[in-house]
Amino acid sequence: VVSGAAGTGKGTVNASLMKNHPGYCFSVSATTRAPRPGEVDGREYHFITKEEFERAISEGNVVEYTQYCGNYYGTLKSELEKLDEGKNLILEIEVEGAMNIKRLYPDSVTVFILPPDYETLRSRLVGRGTNAADDIERRMKKALYEFTLVKNYDYAVVNHSGMADCTAEAIASIVESEKHRVSRAPGAVEEMFFLGREESK
Repeated sequence: VVSGAAGTGKGTVNASLMKNHPGYCFSVSATTRAPRPGEVDGREYHFITKEEFERAISEGNVVEYTQYCGNYYGTLKSELEKLDEGKNLILEIEVEGAMNIKRLYPDSVTVFILPPDYETLRSRLVGRGTNAADDIERRMKKALYEFTLVKNYDYAVVNHSGMADCTAEAIASIVESEKHRVSRAPGAVEEMFFLGREESK
């Protein structure tokens, strides 16, 4: 589970992960907002109606969701089926959704991507050229709030400007290390070296 405030570069980092690591795939979120120019259904988002989204919620087919500017955003349960293929599934979601995922799936690994500092984050948002001044202030305020919740994540990684590939490699290393955590395979050592030996004595 990867989170990060607007301007932290999480999308670029996740793209690098999937480009350089074939074992990773992206969880495509569902939304009720209209597609933007160039967006393709099933690639950037699953674009569905408000009625379809609310029906999916009532039927228990939405793992987590939030509302933003009058639109729903969330993760469909069907996306998690990619885990059955042995893939490392990347969920790029908001803080609230990440905590819901962690509560429902305690073994999930949560990573928060941070900017190097406050001014870098602001300059990235300004540099986009697509955000009005009041929108930038709103995003900065939201970012500061989200930073107070980083303590609830398993890991925090700083994404320095122009270093998205390095940040992606850091996350890949975290995931690989987590696979070898002893608590993820209780009884594995006993099964490898002791099970059956006692019975054969």
